[in-house]
Amino acid sequence: MYVALVHKDADSDFGVMFPDLPGCVSAGRTVEEALDEARLALALHLEGFRQDGEAPPPVRSIDDLLQDPVFRSDRADAVLMAYVSPSIASGKITRINLSVDTGQLALIDQAASAAGMNRSAFMVSASLSALAG
Repeated sequence: MYVALVHKDADSDFGVMFPDLPGCVSAGRTVEEALDEARLALALHLEGFRQDGEAPPPVRSIDDLLQDPVFRSDRADAVLMAYVSPSIASGKITRINLSVDTGQLALIDQAASAAGMNRSAFMVSASLSALAG
């Protein structure tokens, strides 16, 4: 898991940057969207290291980061500091069969609609959020 800093400037989306991985950034209209995009950006960034046969920079602890004046400066302007794991998306979709109580399914569908997602995307997102949380 990597430390991510979320920033928000006036009239802009939320931006996410990783102090241990310069150049690995993402953005989103909401904090949640920005962090979802950050998981994907992190996965792609780490995959780039793997494809190049390089090791990514080591992950620093919070104590080590707090000793870094650049991190302290970046953190001062951040609206949120979070731990982020890389997305585990493979790009291959698999159909599954799932049994769900009808009443609970109706609640899931309502929540998915409110989030602007379809049922499948919402259930995957909620499941991965629970794993990360």
